[in-house]
Amino acid sequence: MKKKYIYIPALMALMAGWSSCADKWVDTKPNGAPSTAFFWQSDNDLRKATAAMYVDMKNESTWGRDLFWVQDASDDLIVGRTKADGENIKNFIPSGREGYLTAGWRDLYNVINRANQAIENIPKAVNVSDEVRKRSLGEAYFMRGFAHFWLAYMYGHKDQGVPFDGPENAEYGKRIPPQLRSVTDNYAQVISDLQKAADMLPLFETYGDADKGRAHKAAAWGYMVKTYAYWAQFDKTKWQPIPALCDKIRDEGHRALITGKATNRENYQAVFRVANNWSSEYIWSVNSSIQGGSEFPGVILENKGWGKYNGWGYFQPTEELYDEYEANDPRREVTILKFGDEFTYIGQKTKYSSTNSLSGFQINKYMEPYGYGSNGDMASNTFASSNPDYPTTALNLPLMRYAEVLLFKAEALIQLGRGGEAAAPLNEVRARVGLAAIANPTMTDLKHERRVELACEWTDRFHDLKRWGDYDKINAPLHGRIHANRQDPASPYTIQVVWPARNFSPAKHMAWPISPDEIARTNGLYKQTPGW
Repeated sequence: MKKKYIYIPALMALMAGWSSCADKWVDTKPNGAPSTAFFWQSDNDLRKATAAMYVDMKNESTWGRDLFWVQDASDDLIVGRTKADGENIKNFIPSGREGYLTAGWRDLYNVINRANQAIENIPKAVNVSDEVRKRSLGEAYFMRGFAHFWLAYMYGHKDQGVPFDGPENAEYGKRIPPQLRSVTDNYAQVISDLQKAADMLPLFETYGDADKGRAHKAAAWGYMVKTYAYWAQFDKTKWQPIPALCDKIRDEGHRALITGKATNRENYQAVFRVANNWSSEYIWSVNSSIQGGSEFPGVILENKGWGKYNGWGYFQPTEELYDEYEANDPRREVTILKFGDEFTYIGQKTKYSSTNSLSGFQINKYMEPYGYGSNGDMASNTFASSNPDYPTTALNLPLMRYAEVLLFKAEALIQLGRGGEAAAPLNEVRARVGLAAIANPTMTDLKHERRVELACEWTDRFHDLKRWGDYDKINAPLHGRIHANRQDPASPYTIQVVWPARNFSPAKHMAWPISPDEIARTNGLYKQTPGW
């Protein structure tokens, strides 16, 4: 095989792919490090190659923690513990060299590079079945589009896109991937890849247990919906394909909300239970198998886990988020722990208090796995990692679920002037938790519902505020509950500013800065994000 020297942003190297991972994540992970010169020879080779594309999803630098720092810049959360790099991002004063910005960039491009290797070689593979070839190619297009989407919306600007290249281009492997003209060009490429993926991938329900966590049709359609919604910030015509795509996810992809539980609270809480990792609401997630998956549940857990485990105490909810909920909305308590709220921790009922939380709140959505075990002995809990320095759990971390699809459908219909039709998808979300229907929802209703349904998830409230132009909410000071005795669940509190007003400027802060080192590495071929 002729050697190609391919520049990967932040990785001046030939593909490092197909390497094994020290921590178990999915059953389909690659084993060993086979040479690409003698690869692509069997169905099993294709399964290994495609499995390698998913490995970076578990990294701390991606969906373990770091990609969430840019979402922490919203009005829903504060940094929590003192952390300079996180605080610089929150305050819109990063240098671009922060590891929280550069490591995710590197790993997302690593995913794209592995996908490109698969897209280049799968069509030429020998001794493979048509079924595995088609599915594997679909997985490669999905993962390339998925990683590209995250890079584009975080770092892409309407006046300057992010780098992209692929085997479809004659100059691929002979040049540094070009920086596209606009983020809209990136979105066009993402849509192209996701459409190809949707055409090739099977439905989720056709997968056996060993293949759950691989890309599937509904996931490709779901990220097409989200890409179009983000693209619509610059081109309103992109709202038009969204309603039909959402219906396809429901009708052909067989996705639906979890309902039918004993109470409205249980209907919603069921989404975040290990038993429902692969429920009808699942679209896409970081697949967990205890010693793998995302460590995000541990990142948000009380620092030191109340002396029984290891949490890091980051990303704490604000009073503004708590107050957004209607008084009878059960999603509030499922999402947020406040002082005095009862929860189960390692088999014991306890009431929440915190010596760590700067806002008086903790994210509650991902706490179920920590409830198992007995007598407060974490060693008896088989749903949390036995490695407290890598505090993953058996709960899949949702990245997209069907409720978000319904809300994108409602938003698209409102934006298209069909507000009456938007009532059905929006009220389907509200009815699940027992809230009254809204007859003719407006964007105000949609913004509220999107915020409370998806709070503290990887749906990016901060980017929502940017694309809606709600800069005043970004800049407003943020509040929390300061308790007189942080060790007493019943301690009285006062509401105080826990994060001062900020200075978000749409002229500068609509996209994040690229590392100056990355620009220097290309001898100035890449240009810095406009405004930075």
